[in-house]
Amino acid sequence: MEFFKPDTNIDFMGLRKLAAVISVVVCVASLVVLGMKGLNWGLEFTGGTEVKVAYSEPANLNLIRQALTKAGFDDITVQTYGTSKNVLMRMRGHQNLKKKTIGDEIMSALPGSTLLSVDYIGPQVGKELATNGALALFIAMLGTAVYVALRFEYRFAVSAAVALLHDPIIILGVFSYFQMEFDLISLAAILTIIGYSLNDTIVVFDRVRENFRKHRKFSPSEIVNMSVNQTLSRTIITSGLTLLAVLALFFYGGQTLHGFATGLLIGIVVGTYSSIYVAGALAVVLGLDRQNFLPQNKEALDNRP
Repeated sequence: MEFFKPDTNIDFMGLRKLAAVISVVVCVASLVVLGMKGLNWGLEFTGGTEVKVAYSEPANLNLIRQALTKAGFDDITVQTYGTSKNVLMRMRGHQNLKKKTIGDEIMSALPGSTLLSVDYIGPQVGKELATNGALALFIAMLGTAVYVALRFEYRFAVSAAVALLHDPIIILGVFSYFQMEFDLISLAAILTIIGYSLNDTIVVFDRVRENFRKHRKFSPSEIVNMSVNQTLSRTIITSGLTLLAVLALFFYGGQTLHGFATGLLIGIVVGTYSSIYVAGALAVVLGLDRQNFLPQNKEALDNRP
């Protein structure tokens, strides 16, 4: 099944300057927002208390929130997990209260519930998680750059690395602007998007290498354009089906998966865009040429007078 004919010739590279301006503006705006507002870190990063209770019937989350607010628990997140009878409550602070004290206060505020567990996450643990998360992003990008350089060519490696940096910056900018909670699940979404975007980029790069070897009279811009058009149907089908699955998570996955689904939604759109206009266009700007894909002996023969 193809949405576009094999000989489709949309001039993607003709818009690369406009796309470059848009990318720079959006990335700079995201960095400014991150610098000014920061991220709304989740409990795993800031430290706090996590309480689990159970009800004999499906829980009414609105009534639970109202009861906890009256009891003095203002900054608290309430959500179901597992089943509609199990409730998870997460709150920042309260480090000075013992687990038993917090549990007793929760039980007093929520008669009819059964206390399952009270867990406290210290700020030191949160700091370590933030450090490990940043390290995971760095290793993922470094490994990607090395892989692309070995498989293709260093210009592709630089282009892919910039594209992969481009995507998380925009996702983090959106999270910061709307002050959506950024937790470990949201971090997992960013790492997932790095792999997803790389897959799209590799498909285009592989076709670019193949077309450089097949067509000698085309310029680098024409080769990249041709390659993007040839993989366009595959890109639309893959992105569209993935988007449908993520939309289901976004609307029906509940509050627990909301950050994950939001990160994926943004990442799929931005990642598809960056694989064309960031990775492909930047490779052309860096001087990508047919000679970069020819064996040395073949290149010598082609350059004979």
